[in-house]
Amino acid sequence: MAWQPETPPLDLVAEGGETISGESADMRTTHLAALLLAASTVSAPLSAQERPASLVGSGVVPSTAGNSAERPIVFSATPTSPQALIIPVMAPLAIAQAAPGLPAERADAIQQAAAAAGFEPAAGKTLKLHGIAGIPTVLLVGMKPTSALPSANDLADAAGTAIQALRDEPRDITIAAGGLAAGSARSLGLGARLGQYRFDSLKTGRMAPPQNPVIIVSPDAAAEGAAFAADEAHVADATRLARDLVSLPANMLYPERFVEIVREAFSAVPNVRITVLDEAQMRQLNMGSMLSVSQGSRRPGRMLAIEYRGAGNAAPLALVGKGITFDTGGISIKPNTNMWQMKGDMAGAAAVTGAMLAVARRRAKANVVGVVALAENMPGGNASRPGDVVRTMNGQTIEILSTDAEGRMVLADANQWSIRQFQPAAIVNIATLTGSIVQALGSDFAGLFARSEALATRLEAAGTASTERLWRMPLLPVYQSRMASEIADIRNVSDGAGPGAGLGAHFIQYMTPQPTPWAHIDMAGVRRTESALPTVPKGSRGFGVRLLDQFVRGYEQP
Repeated sequence: MAWQPETPPLDLVAEGGETISGESADMRTTHLAALLLAASTVSAPLSAQERPASLVGSGVVPSTAGNSAERPIVFSATPTSPQALIIPVMAPLAIAQAAPGLPAERADAIQQAAAAAGFEPAAGKTLKLHGIAGIPTVLLVGMKPTSALPSANDLADAAGTAIQALRDEPRDITIAAGGLAAGSARSLGLGARLGQYRFDSLKTGRMAPPQNPVIIVSPDAAAEGAAFAADEAHVADATRLARDLVSLPANMLYPERFVEIVREAFSAVPNVRITVLDEAQMRQLNMGSMLSVSQGSRRPGRMLAIEYRGAGNAAPLALVGKGITFDTGGISIKPNTNMWQMKGDMAGAAAVTGAMLAVARRRAKANVVGVVALAENMPGGNASRPGDVVRTMNGQTIEILSTDAEGRMVLADANQWSIRQFQPAAIVNIATLTGSIVQALGSDFAGLFARSEALATRLEAAGTASTERLWRMPLLPVYQSRMASEIADIRNVSDGAGPGAGLGAHFIQYMTPQPTPWAHIDMAGVRRTESALPTVPKGSRGFGVRLLDQFVRGYEQP
């Protein structure tokens, strides 16, 4: 029976609270009754497409703006009269040596002012001076006094620290690189590019910081500028892409939109092929593990592969990332506290995407494929339940004890498909997989699990070289018994307490066919930073782009 409005009551309450008899108030209530009847029986004309069946979300885009422009990086061999001057320095402080292009009287004035302030150079330490020797702003930024040749990372950190300190400087900024070793300017450029990143596209009435150029003055400026444009600039742009992806809210970034952004980013990049599997294609391949995660959401999942070939017919490296664009936990729903951060549960996919962009744009002499498993993990009438059993592409069965252990589920099918489709020389997973790794390593390291010692060694070296550090974690045979299922091949979590990060890694290893060398990076603790780091402003770190790019460099052909 259709809903009918109730009969208006006989007794009405007047505005002042006095009861009015229906019999004595006929004339006074006629208009009100008419209004009530009209409101209950008449509605405004509705659009035929008031809420299309295909509509997901509100249909109103929060913003179509991009992030505000950043300062361009310029290389120059000719010193100019600086408006704002950054001088990277080491102990013992010697301004004349650190900035040889600076007139002697200016170098002496800065030296004396720094001495009067008691400044002693050290990594990350800065001193800002105003109006010294006619220069409006001078910033001294310290580096490690460990040798006369700072590393590329020391230089990038110094530039990133300095550019953040001068974020609101309303002038051109000059970085003095003349006192540094040849090849230093490009590393300063990387730090300056990474350090000034911001995500402000969703702020209305934003006040963008100044966009005056950063001018790096070096005697070999032409060569350094060309090298930067061919290499570090691409790594910085790729890191920026990863940071943007992780920062976007889930109503703006979902599997289909992720694919669109990837297509846009790679549209003009040579030697790249993009393959996308929709849910119908994944069903044909029996990817039940992957589909079990996306089935509760109105946003369908996607399996995305980005292939880059720069080394002939050599077997590719496979980089496989977890791409959960939002993770409620599904039926095993998470508590509300900090659930908003689960928009970043696709940081592994962002890292893989960014690394592939860096590798392809700098034309690496290697073959690499990046695979990202994209899904939204939501509760709903069609969502997976604890106790369900699903199968992977290879036919292995999984008993789901927790729908909140979904990352390993999508990686199971992603790894199996990657091996069958691309026959890689090695496969590396990267994922915000477990809270356990955060408890173990905090925000200082990502956890590294591997069944190949050679692969682990390469990844650890790449982590050190890129400053995105890894800490090796154990994979023990006993984990298999802790994950055993009575009715399926394996459970997706242990029924009880245990080393959660190791058990999650074991599950992925179990699902990854031998003999392919395999490693897994659990980056849950390093996805974002709550306070600025030298080359990372507060927020998304874009972790994994520099690490994986460096890893690929170790395989490049001469």
